[in-house]
Amino acid sequence: MSARSAASPARSAAVEQALGRLHRRGTSLGGLYAGNARAVVARGFAVIRNQNWGVIATGFFEPVFYLLAMGVGMGQLVGEVPGPDGRPITYAAYIAPALLATSAMNGAIYDSVNNVFFKLRYSKVYQSMLATSLGPMDVALGEIFMALFRGLLYSLGFLVVIAAMGLVTSWWALAMLPVSLLIALGFAAIGMAVTSFMTSFQQVELVPLVMLPMFLFSATLYPITVYPEAIQTVIRALPLWHGVELMRQLSVGVFTSATVGHVAYFGVMTVVGVLAAALRLRRLFLR
Repeated sequence: MSARSAASPARSAAVEQALGRLHRRGTSLGGLYAGNARAVVARGFAVIRNQNWGVIATGFFEPVFYLLAMGVGMGQLVGEVPGPDGRPITYAAYIAPALLATSAMNGAIYDSVNNVFFKLRYSKVYQSMLATSLGPMDVALGEIFMALFRGLLYSLGFLVVIAAMGLVTSWWALAMLPVSLLIALGFAAIGMAVTSFMTSFQQVELVPLVMLPMFLFSATLYPITVYPEAIQTVIRALPLWHGVELMRQLSVGVFTSATVGHVAYFGVMTVVGVLAAALRLRRLFLR
């Protein structure tokens, strides 16, 4: 038997395997989703088990320090301020829900930007994943879930802190944890979509330059009414402002027609981010 004849069955088997992967990949959502995002999640948890959890937890402390410095420290000078329902509350109770929304944002953004960028541009993890039967949507959903997990850790830790400080005044506050997941999900999806367009660490370093002003100007530390009407319009378009308002309403159990709008904002943000990230990965690695 010639070498060419011997190589033929192996070549045919490889072709059949490749065609099988393409068939499975093309069975749903236009080749974007293979229904196996859990494989990406399983890999993510296997990796973080061996990471330095001290480094992972560093982003949690920033809102806590703001709460202690502004809510407890400066709060002694500010006194009481009007809450979402118009009743006076302490300044610490006013900013605590806003800082909880910030914790969810921080956890999701740090993971969906820094970790995703390294895997995308340096370790080439996504190229390896997409060489299997996984689709771009599987990768995007798996990575967004891992960013969501980090946002959950930050939010849960901060919620325990404010509960221990007596800043939780309503049973509706129990809903703050799932809502923080919704906020983290929106930021994680958009974070991964934006990161997929980045090509250098200099671009990654621009993210904190966007996050810090958004944190300071999203009515986290003072009411939005301190700004001129034109500036208020810009602030109301920021995602963190919607998260802050939603958390404040939950903290006292008062809801308005705007509550549904806040929830819908993050729902749309999530869908747009997931689809954009999946399409971008397909464009990058499945040409």
